[in-house]
Amino acid sequence: MIAHEDGKAGWMLPRATEIRDRVAASDPGLSRLRSALAATVSMGTALGVEYLLAHLTGADPKGALVGMLLGAVVAMMGSMALGDSPAWTKTKTAVFFPVAFGAGMAPGAAVGAHPDLMLVVFVVVMFLAVFVRRFGPVFFFYGFMAWMGYFFASFLHASVATLPSLLLAVVVASAWVLLLSLTVLRTSPKRTLGQVVRAFDARGRALARSCADLLSSPDPHQDARLRRRVQRRQARIAEAALMIEAWSAQPGAVPEGFSAAALRRAMVDAHHLLDQLATSACALVDSGSGLTVLAAEVSDRLARHDDRGAAQVAYRLAALAERTGGTAGGWWPARHFAAAALELASVLERARRPGATGAEPVDDFQPAVGLVFGALPGSAAAAGEVPARHAGWNPLSRLDFVSRQAVQGAIAGALAILAGKQLSDARYYWAVLAAFVMFTGTATRTETFLKGFNRVLGTFVGLAASIGLAALTAGNAAAVLATICASMFFGFYLIRLSYAYMIFFVTIMVGQLYSVLHEFSPGLLLLRLEETAIGAAVGLLVALLVTPLSTRDTVRTVRNNLLGALHEVLTAAAARLERKPGAEADFDALARDLDHRLYQLALVARPLTRPVLGGTTSPRLRHRLSLYAALTTHGRALAVAMRSPGSCTRHPEGPVAACTALAEAVEELTAAPPGTGRPAAEGPLARADVALFAYTPAAAGERAKDPALRALSHLYHVLCDLAATGSASPRRLSALPAPTVPRLYRQVRAGIPGEAPSA
Repeated sequence: MIAHEDGKAGWMLPRATEIRDRVAASDPGLSRLRSALAATVSMGTALGVEYLLAHLTGADPKGALVGMLLGAVVAMMGSMALGDSPAWTKTKTAVFFPVAFGAGMAPGAAVGAHPDLMLVVFVVVMFLAVFVRRFGPVFFFYGFMAWMGYFFASFLHASVATLPSLLLAVVVASAWVLLLSLTVLRTSPKRTLGQVVRAFDARGRALARSCADLLSSPDPHQDARLRRRVQRRQARIAEAALMIEAWSAQPGAVPEGFSAAALRRAMVDAHHLLDQLATSACALVDSGSGLTVLAAEVSDRLARHDDRGAAQVAYRLAALAERTGGTAGGWWPARHFAAAALELASVLERARRPGATGAEPVDDFQPAVGLVFGALPGSAAAAGEVPARHAGWNPLSRLDFVSRQAVQGAIAGALAILAGKQLSDARYYWAVLAAFVMFTGTATRTETFLKGFNRVLGTFVGLAASIGLAALTAGNAAAVLATICASMFFGFYLIRLSYAYMIFFVTIMVGQLYSVLHEFSPGLLLLRLEETAIGAAVGLLVALLVTPLSTRDTVRTVRNNLLGALHEVLTAAAARLERKPGAEADFDALARDLDHRLYQLALVARPLTRPVLGGTTSPRLRHRLSLYAALTTHGRALAVAMRSPGSCTRHPEGPVAACTALAEAVEELTAAPPGTGRPAAEGPLARADVALFAYTPAAAGERAKDPALRALSHLYHVLCDLAATGSASPRRLSALPAPTVPRLYRQVRAGIPGEAPSA
């Protein structure tokens, strides 16, 4: 850690440290950088290896070019398929690359001389290429390799006699990419886990910077924008925490003598403290208290890695808040803000260096989320259990998710062939490719539309750039090769940010390849744009009409999964407070599962927040998403509080009843039909109100100090908002039981900061 040298607020973070933090925060574990480098190095060197192979075998120029292109495709997909898996897993995966390509090449060579039959078989291959994804993530690439193998063999009019030379190129490229992945491109799980933890730290510092900006903002009109920035950075912290969770389960990732469970606990604690810092900062701003000045300085020092100085100011803030007590607004958020800041530095240090806790087998550690080729799972993992629309009359809608996508891909491919051939008999495969990939990595019809839109947009913008670059690099082989390699790198590096970036650079690369082949012309690239638009339109039509998967249905299902995870936390908390015999719940695992469900919800709801669709960016949707994020924050806070042996020990009956009532409220919210006008969970929320505020005696301020009571109170208020029961005030709930004692009720309500006693 970097210490503050003179204790002055003007101390600046070194530029190198700032750049390092920004890079680490933007790419946890450097996964995007590693995948881009792996694809670029694999494809670039595979071209040279295949050229050498063609020279040794005496292939003609056309055969050498086909072999080089085929080797580059194998290297590109192979670098992604092998990813960050262990050495033996990589070897077993790479062995079947030639099998997958051969499974596509053989029928392609057999029917290549019969155009109509070739197109029919092409549709069948598209169906099978998607259908095999049900057998595991690696079959995603096997299916795509079979598709590419058929494409190469049929459209290049390969014969059975030329198959051995094509397969030899595939075998050599497969061996080469395997060798690279085991040597120069090998990933160290231990080093990657350390990089992800550093990314978590950097994102935590960025959140502290946002809190400082919010606390010190002189313009109240900027508060809404600054609060949204705080929320976005909280979501980025949750993403990094889930990546740590997933990487901790990889063999060899956690250093020997360390515990994956201990690392998880440290990260849950750090995540909880960062959320407490953010929520307390927002509450301080709402209070209008002058304590925001000291809180802003604490946040600023945390953002600048000055943990010692932040602790000193946090002690002053805590002492001032304690002296003012309930006589000044903002005393309780200031107290919690200071407590979070004081503990945060030590927790982050413990997360970076957890300390020996005794060896623990990774096999005993069950992560809440796993890795998919070095990244968190996409939306398809969350949408697999969502039923398609029109199941009443369309039997295809009753198929499972993968089978439905296989049908969609085949129908879209067939229609793209028919429509694309009307424009060009020779280049219609661009339309087929555009339609086929719209069902790759997407789940809902809105996601499918966005992928098609991004593909057309990337092609359109890339067309202009490609024409300009082709004129600059014409006749210069070194410049062409450099442009192709740069396009490979930036396309793969930016693909997770937007698919349009990938297609932009692919269009540039295609232009360079046609320039080398002396076939480049603006008209050819314009034809590619037109065929791409046709394929995207066909894909969207199929996504809307053939077994459509509603985005809102998917959001509702994933929302229910989130509420189910919260129900588990509440049920486990009730059992913990009742001291029920039996196995103790793992509250750290429950908290991480809650974070995973929220991540999935944000992922599947993201298309509904894109302005390109028009009318989907409703304030109500954004508000409800923020409420689910608040539920997750307070649910994690409850899980952390339950680890403390002294939680609610004086009067456990009220919190137990509150946990039970809130769990029932969650069940009712889950079961409530969409669009209902009747408020859901009114009865359980009324019982929770009484359990928390009438049957749980608490002196003024005591409720704010008890972490379990505080978390339950926040959960109650957020659930009231979600249930659309109006104000959270219990006087507006008609189902209050009779035994509520007015005087005691006023006393315990006075224990909630910001609550005025009842009249």
